[in-house]
Amino acid sequence: MKIWTNRPVWPQGVQMPAPDPSLKPDALNWDLWLGPAKEKPYTPNMHPFSWRGWWDYGTGALGDVGCHLIDIPFRTLGLKYPTAAECSVGSVFSKMWTPDYIPEGCPPSSLITINFEATQKSKSPIQMTWSDGGIRPPHPEIIPANSDIGGKDSANGVLIIGEKGLISTNINDSSPLMPKLYLYDGTTDFGPETEEMTEPEYGHQRKWVDACKAGFNSKEHLALTSSFDYAGPMTETVLMGNLAIRSFMLRKELGNGKIDYFARKKLLWDGQQMKITNLEAANQFVTRDYREGFTL
Repeated sequence: MKIWTNRPVWPQGVQMPAPDPSLKPDALNWDLWLGPAKEKPYTPNMHPFSWRGWWDYGTGALGDVGCHLIDIPFRTLGLKYPTAAECSVGSVFSKMWTPDYIPEGCPPSSLITINFEATQKSKSPIQMTWSDGGIRPPHPEIIPANSDIGGKDSANGVLIIGEKGLISTNINDSSPLMPKLYLYDGTTDFGPETEEMTEPEYGHQRKWVDACKAGFNSKEHLALTSSFDYAGPMTETVLMGNLAIRSFMLRKELGNGKIDYFARKKLLWDGQQMKITNLEAANQFVTRDYREGFTL
């Protein structure tokens, strides 16, 4: 599986703007907006959108759009908890030979590899690669060179690659989704170019409420397309990628100007225990510190 996006389309990989309480809109309850994040004075250009690029508030490009893209192969292949993740990230060099170090912010781009065990729909283990920051996979030979891969302009997309061919499709909230099947024997099959949406506005919220009332394993619950028993492992997959990114930025200063990025390795994940098993320092990112008044 190869998944990619042109995001971030907000400031990311740069220093956070300086706080300036004088710029806070009168109607904004800044303390409530901060929620469980640590207390700090009002910082402009966070609300309502650019907070995505900062770990205190968001989860970067992967957390922003990952679920919309990963959902397609995750559901199709019946994936569960990931078993391992590793990554590399883009760097900005404001000074020669010295990459900017902004551990409180998400990187400008990343390449993440996540591994899964075999499933009922795949007899062999599965590898997923994710790339963001406008970095996309090579154009497969089986797809005509002048055709997009994934969505329009190849900006976002999913490739599910098998022994007999591949499926190319767009982000799951695109209309139409229009998946495209390319087989190595020359056969093609494309989804509809138009799609009738019969679901009323807010219909999925209504179904969720009905399922909560009816209870686990009720027909209402089983009819959901993204109940917690499905969405939990999928969300963990997204966060596992970000756990790899945050670990990638861990470092120790050794003296004489030398720095050891000691956590740049493949991370092994125990989904049942919610723990990295081969690098204890990475487990600090499995959860977060909640500000007083926002704990459960």
